[in-house]
Amino acid sequence: MALISVKTILTSLCLFHITLAYFFYTNPNAIAEQVLVYVLGEAMGMPQTTSFATPSSATSFLAVTLFVLGLSDLLTLSMPEEIWLIHYWGAQAPLRITLFAAISLFAYFSTPSYGRSKPSLLSHPLTPPSTFMAGSGSGIVTGGDGLRNRVFFTFALLEFLSWFWVWVTLKEEAGRFAARKKRRGSSGGSNGGLRA
Repeated sequence: MALISVKTILTSLCLFHITLAYFFYTNPNAIAEQVLVYVLGEAMGMPQTTSFATPSSATSFLAVTLFVLGLSDLLTLSMPEEIWLIHYWGAQAPLRITLFAAISLFAYFSTPSYGRSKPSLLSHPLTPPSTFMAGSGSGIVTGGDGLRNRVFFTFALLEFLSWFWVWVTLKEEAGRFAARKKRRGSSGGSNGGLRA
């Protein structure tokens, strides 16, 4: 039996997204300076970014996106239990696990070695810094360059872990819901047989 219900976990995750939206809109530097972001970034060798120093059009867009995501996910919990428990979140949770796992791995494995003290035996495969740095000789800058930082990596990793927790708890509660529904159906069928 789960210690925390899936509805509570989902509600907390939705409120987390709405809170992040507020901070990305008003003061994105507060997120970039969090201890968890620093510790995970240092442990994984992720570079710092100055993109979150002040609010910008990109952080405002991110804030609106997170707000809409959090609000729409929160509203799905007001549907009948069978719809959100079995049908909606039963499909969404594995999809989001896969998506955030892929994004976390992309951010980790594509981060250049620039700015690290030195590669160690346990460090991930490093790519040359000239491939990804904006001021490099090749001059090629892609959209993925903005995703190779500790803020994005921490967000993607926490989302992956959260959605995995949701999925595990969801499977357990969906099984209990199906058993409860089957029990109600069999008791209703036996009463109908007695009346006829």
